[in-house]
Amino acid sequence: MHFNHLGRTNWNVSAISFGAWAIGSTWGPVNDSDSLAALHRALDLGVNFFDTADVYGDGHSEQLLAKLRKERSEPFYIATKAGRRLNPHTAAGYNKKNLTAFVEQSLKNLNTEAIDLLQLHCPPTEVYSRPEVFGLLDDLVRDGKLQYYGVSVEKINEALKAIEYPNVQSVQIIFNIFRQKPAERFFAEAKRRKVGILARLPLSSGMLSGKFTRTSTFHKDDHRAFNRNGEEFDKGETFSGLDYNVSLEAVEAIRPLVPKGWTMAQLALRWILMFQEVTCAIPGAKRPNQAEENIKAGSLPPLDGETMKKLKEVYDSFARPHVHELW
Repeated sequence: MHFNHLGRTNWNVSAISFGAWAIGSTWGPVNDSDSLAALHRALDLGVNFFDTADVYGDGHSEQLLAKLRKERSEPFYIATKAGRRLNPHTAAGYNKKNLTAFVEQSLKNLNTEAIDLLQLHCPPTEVYSRPEVFGLLDDLVRDGKLQYYGVSVEKINEALKAIEYPNVQSVQIIFNIFRQKPAERFFAEAKRRKVGILARLPLSSGMLSGKFTRTSTFHKDDHRAFNRNGEEFDKGETFSGLDYNVSLEAVEAIRPLVPKGWTMAQLALRWILMFQEVTCAIPGAKRPNQAEENIKAGSLPPLDGETMKKLKEVYDSFARPHVHELW
């Protein structure tokens, strides 16, 4: 496993890490036994960074990670998120009372005295122009409730605004073959400010596994069935905001580029790691074999220049016209 320095912390985190949204909620049926086995397998294979949120299964994902920490002796980092419990989800809700309550609940779920990394969970754009919110996070660090904090964002302009605050250590952002704008508009500034980049949705909600077809169906509790047009949360969180059928066409253009012996998912993950500004990719896994496939991508050789060029052409042809200016 390759490790990268996260922001201005003293942490070195696994380049392929573990996103724990799927083991919490809204990705269809999930089994705790399988979920824990996937977490253990990831740790076996060198993963030392796990990303979750307080709303993934109403804290269940956090609780599974607490169980993992109890069952294993190896040290690892847990990043969680706060803010999406707000209803309505407004900028005004990001106040001392609410943020403190969210943090206290996560501390309980994680069974810890201090959260390793807390991220604001895709707050309204207005929040990034409220320095008092980041002052509250500074207070929580000072009080020993957090070690560090960062943000999870939807839009490039939010990411750029967030890293103006001196203690933001990381930005979690959608970055994959279908969402390449961050590399053009954000990465250089994040590097200049020594801010870590966590690439979420690296497989575009599973589309970049190459396993879906026009007749694929999803469980009614799976956001890939009920959020394609942003019915429940930002449209960009489901298949990167790209139309399902357009995504399938793009996948077919990618398929000939997959090196022999690789899966398409591994190609997609290795593509992300070609960008040195990225600290880690955080693919999800609900079963041990999925974790193994993802993690293997971290030890595969670099992609050649011609493949990188052709993957950029896929983006320009299929995704750019639909997603580039929206996020």
